[in-house]
Amino acid sequence: MPPCIPLKNQGFKSVKTNGVAGFFIMKQINFLENTANQKNKPLAARMAPQNFEEFMGQDNIVGDDKLLRRSIEADNLGSVIFFGPPGTGKSALARIIASKTKAYFQEANAVTIGIADIRKILDAAKARAEMSSKKTILMLDEIHHFNRSQQDALLPDVERGAITLIGITTENPFFYINAAIISRSTVFEFNPLSKTALLSIMESALRDKEKGLGNYKVEMSDEAKRHLILNAGGDARKLLNALEIGVISTKVNEKSVRTFDLVVAQESMQKRAVLYDRSGDAHYDHISAFIKSMRGTDPDAAVYWMAKMLTAGEDPRFIARRIIICAAEDVGIADPRALTLAVSALSAIEFVGMPEARIVLAQAAVYVACAPKSNASYLAIENALSEVKNGKARNVPNHLKDANLDGKGQGYKYPHDFEEHYVEQDYWTDPVELYTPTKEGYEGRIRERLLGIRKKKDKI
Repeated sequence: MPPCIPLKNQGFKSVKTNGVAGFFIMKQINFLENTANQKNKPLAARMAPQNFEEFMGQDNIVGDDKLLRRSIEADNLGSVIFFGPPGTGKSALARIIASKTKAYFQEANAVTIGIADIRKILDAAKARAEMSSKKTILMLDEIHHFNRSQQDALLPDVERGAITLIGITTENPFFYINAAIISRSTVFEFNPLSKTALLSIMESALRDKEKGLGNYKVEMSDEAKRHLILNAGGDARKLLNALEIGVISTKVNEKSVRTFDLVVAQESMQKRAVLYDRSGDAHYDHISAFIKSMRGTDPDAAVYWMAKMLTAGEDPRFIARRIIICAAEDVGIADPRALTLAVSALSAIEFVGMPEARIVLAQAAVYVACAPKSNASYLAIENALSEVKNGKARNVPNHLKDANLDGKGQGYKYPHDFEEHYVEQDYWTDPVELYTPTKEGYEGRIRERLLGIRKKKDKI
C-alpha cells in the first residue's frame, strides 16, 4: 500500500455542492477480494488463513469463548495491540477481522507513513463516521517504528473512538508504545506456534491444490518435516518459505515425484540438522553438559553446548535460568558478581530478544565458567534443611525476639556498637557448623574473617 491513500481511494468520491467541495461515500474497498496474481505470491501469503477454521494456534486468545474471538464475531472489537514473534498469525488475524467486520478496514505500515499520512487517514475516518456512521478499523503494522509524536497523533481519535486501532508489533509494546495508547487498548500476546500447529500448516500446504503445493507430487520424509518444524522456531512464514523453496527446487524422478528428504530440508532452511529434541532426552543431556562445562571451568565447551541448544531453537530464557542456578550453586561467594551478572543477563535477553540475546548469554556463560568455584553456600542450605528436619528443635532466643513486644528482645547486643562491629553472643542454641567457606576467590577472604571470629569465640 502506498504511504498515503487519497480520500477518493478510501471509499469517498469528490463532489461540489454550491461551489463547496465535499465527499460522498463509495463502496468500501475489500482488501481480501484482490486475487490478481495470486499464483505469483509466496506460499506463505497464499496460505494465509481466511477464517477461524483455517487459523492455527493462539487458542489462548482466539479459542472458543475467548474474549477476542467473541468480540470479533460480534463485530464489537475495541482497539487492540497484537504482539509476538514473526509468523505467529498477527496480521492474518487482523485480516480475518477485516473479512468479518462491517466497519471500513484500512491497512498501513508504520515504516512507510508519516504524520501527514496519519492525519489524512484520521480525517477520512471522521468524515466517514459523520456521513454514514461507519466506523473505521486501522491496522497499523510495525507500530513500534512510530516515534512518540506519531503515536500522539493517533491518541485523540483512538480515545474518542473515531478509529479502532489494531497495532501489530514484534516488540514488547510496554517498551515501545505510549502508555496512553496501551491504556486505551487491550494487549494480546501471540506465542510461537506449536509443533502440532506447524505440522497442520505444512500438511495443509502440501494438500491444497488451489493455493498450496497440492499439484506437485511430493514425497516428504518424517525427518525432513521434523527438521523444518524444529528450525522454524514457531514461525509459520519461515516454515512455508522453506517448504516452497524445497519443493520447487527439487527435481522430479522418473515417476514425476519430488523427493523431499533431510538433505533438501537442510538446504531449504540453510541449516543443518541438529540432533536435539527440546522435549526429549537430548534436551536434558545438553543442558546437563552445559552446566557441567561451566562448573568444570571449560568456557569453550559451555559456549558450544549453548550454541547447539540455541541453534536447535531452545528458549534463551531456559538457558539463562540455568546460568543463574550455576552462578549461585557452583560459583557462590567465590565470586558474588557472577550471580549479579547472570540475573542481569536474564533481564537483558527479555529486553533485546534473539538473535542478539545470544551475545548476552555468551558473556554470562563464559564469566560463570571462568569464575572461581565454591559450592559452600549450596552445602550450607542443604545442611541447614537437614538440621531443621532431623536435628534438635530450637526456639528463638529471647534476646533475638522482636523488641516491640513486652519482655522480649532484652539483652541484645548491637554489633555496630563494638570494635570491628562484632560482639560475641548466641544467635541460636546448640550451634553446629553449617557453612564451611573455601579458600577460593573472594570466599577465601570471608574464610579468614570467620576463622578469626571463631578463634575469639574459643578464647571466651
